[in-house]
Amino acid sequence: MLENLRLAFRGIWTHKLRSFLTMLGIIIGIAAIIAIVSTIEGTNQQIKQNLIGSGSNTVDIQLYQNDWPMDLSYNEPPYGVSRISNDVLKEIRSLDEVQSASKYNNRQIYDGVYYQNASMNGGYVKGVETDFFSTANLTVKKGRLFTDDECKNFKKFCVIDEAIAEDLLQNEEPLGKVLEIGGDSYVIIGVVETRSTFQPTINTLADYETYMQDESGTIYIPITDWPISYRYDEPENVLIRAVSTDDMTAAGKKTADIINAAISPTDDTIKYQSKDLLEQAQQLQQLSSSTNSMLIWIAAISLLVGGIGVMNIMLVSVTERTAEIGLKKAIGARKGKIMGQFLTEAAVLTSMGGVLGVACGIGLAQIISIMSGTPVAISWPAAIVAVAFSMVIGIVFGILPSHQAANLNPIDALRSN
Repeated sequence: MLENLRLAFRGIWTHKLRSFLTMLGIIIGIAAIIAIVSTIEGTNQQIKQNLIGSGSNTVDIQLYQNDWPMDLSYNEPPYGVSRISNDVLKEIRSLDEVQSASKYNNRQIYDGVYYQNASMNGGYVKGVETDFFSTANLTVKKGRLFTDDECKNFKKFCVIDEAIAEDLLQNEEPLGKVLEIGGDSYVIIGVVETRSTFQPTINTLADYETYMQDESGTIYIPITDWPISYRYDEPENVLIRAVSTDDMTAAGKKTADIINAAISPTDDTIKYQSKDLLEQAQQLQQLSSSTNSMLIWIAAISLLVGGIGVMNIMLVSVTERTAEIGLKKAIGARKGKIMGQFLTEAAVLTSMGGVLGVACGIGLAQIISIMSGTPVAISWPAAIVAVAFSMVIGIVFGILPSHQAANLNPIDALRSN
């Protein structure tokens, strides 16, 4: 085997230009595939991060009627849907896929939130438990959070995020200011921000709308104060943090199943569902991948052309080395030995083309990223598979020339010299 490799490299080096031109089809094909796969991988990661963020792994389980979240701003709570008990919450937290869970009430702000003479129109008010902030990946930027004792004693404190501080308070010092929420006064005791510094890549209007839904601002009040400002016995939603991003789908569905098993709505169209951002990301990724799969097949055609070129040059090589083959067979070389030599040379030739193709593909992907702004992510498994596949092409297209060399008549081969 080592002798075959040595002969293969010597043959390639002896005919450098011819070998390079033979490898060119393989190089172009592999480079095109690596560039396309890297672009697809980068786009998929961007889709996933734009929807999910960077490692937050949170899933919302909300009350739906048919396929739409129920808006309790104008509708009465559905009959038969009870509040989520601590036993149900304990069962949710015991799931292997769930790291933490917290229930909350939610209301989109259309009116009813004021600071002095300014009205908040847009954003959300959430009635939350104290552990909601850690589950939602929120940390204190200024001030503090309300405590369990303050919740139990119905203290009218609130925590706001940066968007509320900027839009409603016009960047005034927020701590100690009073907001009117649902006709009741709440003192701001803290400002929160997300722990992640992730910023989504926004290339389209859809990206912008998805991002802005999460940037419209939220006010957090104790969940115990929710009936005072809004409504008694209003069913809650649940926010969970999955152990990993890949567990989000399973965690959301299992949580929804647990809650639905504990409630008995009279309307079969009403049930809890998970807002599965991971599933949305996967659907968009599949659309992106299917759109680009045709480009991969087109690029693969050049590999076929490269394989034909390898077969052609190996046939030429067999013709040039007829006398050498005849001499080897005359001194006892078997057919398998001759075939192995030429198959090794073909495999080495295409493998070198594969390695050069991967290098060119990585460079091409970076150029595409710089010129078009499209994100790329180099897929090393794809690069390894590409090199292995190029070796397979060499073996497949080298079979005919190798078979022809192995079956030469040694007398005719020596006579041809």
